[in-house]
Amino acid sequence: MSMFSTGILVLTSPLHILPLRIAPVLSSAAQLVERTLYVHLHPGLNLGSGGQPRPVFIPPVVDLSTLISRLYSNAADVCAHLDVRVLLTNVRAQSAACSGTQTIPNCPFPTPQSLSHSPDVVLTDFPLQDPGEFHQVKQCLQKYMGHCYVCSPSLPSVLLHPQLIRLQEKEEGLKEPEEKAEPLETYSDVVVGGTFDRLHGAHKTLLNISCLLANRRFLIGVCDQAMLKKKVLKELVEPYPLRVQRLQEFLQDIKPSLQVEIVPLDDPFGVSVVDPLLQCIVVSEETRRGGEAVNKKRIENGLPALVLHEIQLLKDAHHTETEEEKISSSSLRSRLLGTLLTPLKDTSHLPALPYVIGLTGGSGSGKSSIARHLEALGAVRIDCDKLGHEVYQPGTAAYHRVLEEFGSDLLKEDKTINRQALGKKVFGNQERLKALTDIVWPQIALLVKSIISQAREEGKQVCVLDAAVLLEAGWIDMVHEVWVTVIPDEEAVSRITERDGVTAEDALRRLQSQWSNAKQVEHANVVLSTLWEPEVTRKQVLKAWNLLQKRIQQRQEGQKWVTTSSQL
Repeated sequence: MSMFSTGILVLTSPLHILPLRIAPVLSSAAQLVERTLYVHLHPGLNLGSGGQPRPVFIPPVVDLSTLISRLYSNAADVCAHLDVRVLLTNVRAQSAACSGTQTIPNCPFPTPQSLSHSPDVVLTDFPLQDPGEFHQVKQCLQKYMGHCYVCSPSLPSVLLHPQLIRLQEKEEGLKEPEEKAEPLETYSDVVVGGTFDRLHGAHKTLLNISCLLANRRFLIGVCDQAMLKKKVLKELVEPYPLRVQRLQEFLQDIKPSLQVEIVPLDDPFGVSVVDPLLQCIVVSEETRRGGEAVNKKRIENGLPALVLHEIQLLKDAHHTETEEEKISSSSLRSRLLGTLLTPLKDTSHLPALPYVIGLTGGSGSGKSSIARHLEALGAVRIDCDKLGHEVYQPGTAAYHRVLEEFGSDLLKEDKTINRQALGKKVFGNQERLKALTDIVWPQIALLVKSIISQAREEGKQVCVLDAAVLLEAGWIDMVHEVWVTVIPDEEAVSRITERDGVTAEDALRRLQSQWSNAKQVEHANVVLSTLWEPEVTRKQVLKAWNLLQKRIQQRQEGQKWVTTSSQL
């Protein structure tokens, strides 16, 4: 079990050995740290000399850039739960001008740097040559960290090298590099663009290498609403202010000397095509064409082309058949489907069982197919569309009130209400539509409560309330959780036209008369999507169901504990 929330890992191995060590070092660190792992690079640092080593600037070289990519890639594989951040305060080109606060030429830390998460432990891969040096090395490490970062004076230190001893034979086979490390070209002003949703290893690689290249200013364009329309599961993209906040915190940690500017990106180019000070744009294999398009626009605007610095995409070792091979935000969003996205509200006013799921979604979203999957898993399905037909039947309270409100000319020969004719009377008239729903929705709610009560008497564990108007009707008070199913509007239009034989225009109008996906997701505890193959939907629902069972069990155990405590 992890003992510390946040740690700093000081990597002292030479750059040509570090690539071999990264995975086992991270794996060992992950056994001790559970939330944030900062990585401080100081190749060649000697903690066992008996002296007092001080932090120095290390030059940005090509091998360092490669190492950073390798580090984030390995982190995604072996410790994906950790927020890994490679710190670059002590990395600087010799030709780069010092910032105003850094008056000592070769001292990157004139005062200890504050980090957004206070470190609980310092770790290192430094190899212990003599067991008798153990305490001396640990004390030296603590003092060294005290020069670099704001840490507790009693910060515990851990030497990871004893756990890495099996690597020595492989390392001994590595020859020292014969040539001097190739310097990395750096620039005054660097720009990147992206969505930066749920900051992951590929984002961090892009940001770290950009910071490595930038000496003065780092400009970041962050996709805003107009640029999110084509994103997979765009409803789950974090809000713009939150994405910006996380970027600012990350960059303040890794290189606080940089002037960081974050601007909204409303088109593919943003300020990159008009800012004359920019010198370099960082791209991936995937976005290189975008960088070339930026340069074309800059030349048209009379500005010099930017240097295109290309980084490699990180492979995602955990991707499924429906996800991209690279580490991507869209894959992370798809993994959120079926999980609890927002905390549950207080539902102590509801009986513990049956546990009621309110399932909703727009027309064509596949809501009913998900409800049938849940029914097959053991839930009692309450189909509100069917109940809607029932409340219009002759002799019911709603039947008489509808005729009083909208006229007896709605009756067909068999004395049933002509719902098509009724629809024409309320279509496009919000006031008349509300008059109708004020009659019908409460009657449907009464039927729902009756079915839930019956399920309770039969000892059923779960009910799923399949209701297109769950949110609009205010039926949230009847359910323990809200589940929303979403698909892109264009897919919904395609399904509606095929299913109902209506035109695309009519299908789109139907969607626009309902709550948007984004608005529904705001109220959701769990989000699902039927965008992919039926088998993918089945697995997704099974995942949601299994997690639901755990929540129900925890709720029951909690109630037992409260009951037992009250009796003591």
